[in-house]
Amino acid sequence: MKFTGEARKATPAEIDAAAHSLGVEPAVFRSVISVEAAGSGFDKAKRPKALFERHVFYRQLSDAPGLRANAVAENLAYARWGTLPYPKTSDGVYKEIERACAIDEEAALFSTSWGLGQIMGSNYRLAGCANVYDMVEGAKASEAKQLEQMASFIRNAGLADELQKKNWAGFARGYNGPSYSKNAYDVKLAQAYSKLSGSA
Repeated sequence: MKFTGEARKATPAEIDAAAHSLGVEPAVFRSVISVEAAGSGFDKAKRPKALFERHVFYRQLSDAPGLRANAVAENLAYARWGTLPYPKTSDGVYKEIERACAIDEEAALFSTSWGLGQIMGSNYRLAGCANVYDMVEGAKASEAKQLEQMASFIRNAGLADELQKKNWAGFARGYNGPSYSKNAYDVKLAQAYSKLSGSA
């Protein structure tokens, strides 16, 4: 699969519109973008910001033991998060994605988080997409599409109210999983909001 696309940047108005669709102030929404993707939805090669999760790939291949064995042998899959460090560059991440796609393309796309919101491919329905390929094509096209996916996921996952209340821990738990505190995700959100809202 080709991962480069149009890579159109979002306008401030598009970011604000996505925030308003959730009933949250733009600084709150921008805080999530800042923490998840450092404020940009694309890398220098015009590919969506992405992160391949090897422990998710391991689970995705649970019904294909032969494929999972191959993935484990290539250090592309393991049972526990954090067994090995992530690649340090986007090129390194995409090399992993491409290698994983050679084993099972759909499972690889399911196991990768995409774009400004870093939404896992396996959550394509919550992101408002017909399938994971539709999700990735949207993420390739523009940050505006990535914002739509992000807002849809937040809404469908029942997390909009947590952002409206600025309940950073509650949002972090739902958005990033129960281990969010290991990376101080809620603290980073609060700090980003303080900076972006001018309340620091």
